[in-house]
Amino acid sequence: MKNAYERFVRPLLFSLDAEAAHHLTIALLSRGSHIDLALRALEIFQPRPKPKALFGVKFPNPIGVAAGLDKNGVAMPAWAALGFGFIEIGTVTAKPQAGNPKPRIFRFPEQRALVNRLGFNNDGADVIADRMHKLRESGRWPAVPVGINIGKSKATPLGEATDDYLYSFRLLREFADYIALNVSSPNTPGLRALQEPAALSRLIRAIRDENRKNPKPVLVKIGPDLSSNELEDLMATCEQNEIVGIIATNTTLDHSSIPSARDQEGGLSGAPLREKSTALVRAIAARSTIPVVASGGIFDAESAREKFEAGAQLLQLYTGYIYRGPGLLREISESLS
Repeated sequence: MKNAYERFVRPLLFSLDAEAAHHLTIALLSRGSHIDLALRALEIFQPRPKPKALFGVKFPNPIGVAAGLDKNGVAMPAWAALGFGFIEIGTVTAKPQAGNPKPRIFRFPEQRALVNRLGFNNDGADVIADRMHKLRESGRWPAVPVGINIGKSKATPLGEATDDYLYSFRLLREFADYIALNVSSPNTPGLRALQEPAALSRLIRAIRDENRKNPKPVLVKIGPDLSSNELEDLMATCEQNEIVGIIATNTTLDHSSIPSARDQEGGLSGAPLREKSTALVRAIAARSTIPVVASGGIFDAESAREKFEAGAQLLQLYTGYIYRGPGLLREISESLS
């Protein structure tokens, strides 16, 4: 049965261009984040607490906001008021960037999917660090864990990627309960090459050495299109370098499930990603003790349980939340034992 969001709000949002609808939603949540009455109103959607502790962080429930929904961290109090157990902002890059040319987000409602080629559009690490500082000073910092997802600036050569990540890491780690290294977006040229063992090892070791000064949990976000051998090598690299969690997965370049999407460049997310994402979660859990944060194709209680049964410890919502709205969070939470 459709909830009120699906009956009334989604049709209005879907009457707009996909990116315009996204900006409108974030703008409203950002404004509401500064108004106590608005935050109290959003709390009606909160599920009951389902506490979870992982890599030294306490989560009020295991369902979080995936990176990409709030790239610039402008609406964190609102996400917490809506009942999310954690919030991951970003992807943040060292340099501010506008991202790829528009249009760059495409809906496929029949398949409950999106294709995006945004390209890490964000305000840059300096501006976002200043925003985090002001939010903390305002007393409105969310009472749930905050993850910060960082990636490579498009203008930075691949050979200088490590310094690029380090710049963002140094600026943002004081505000983060954990840091996620995004090495898997299909929308920044060359980025996925950082999933290869030698490149990934260099990056993680540099972050690990810097992290000794003020340790924060470090996770790696991986793509769903890895072969079994590539996954084996990636997991070995993470295990050898103190990575505490894997976020599985990013969007996929495999558009075969939606023929009409084959001509659109970018990463596919939503219901068609469910099976591939779950298979990767299961494969990681079968060969490693590193905890998995599952993201991809979570649209209801059944698909959420599937991820947990495959071995996930936490979940992240993005496309499912766009299609289902705030009722999805409560539906999943109430299904958890």
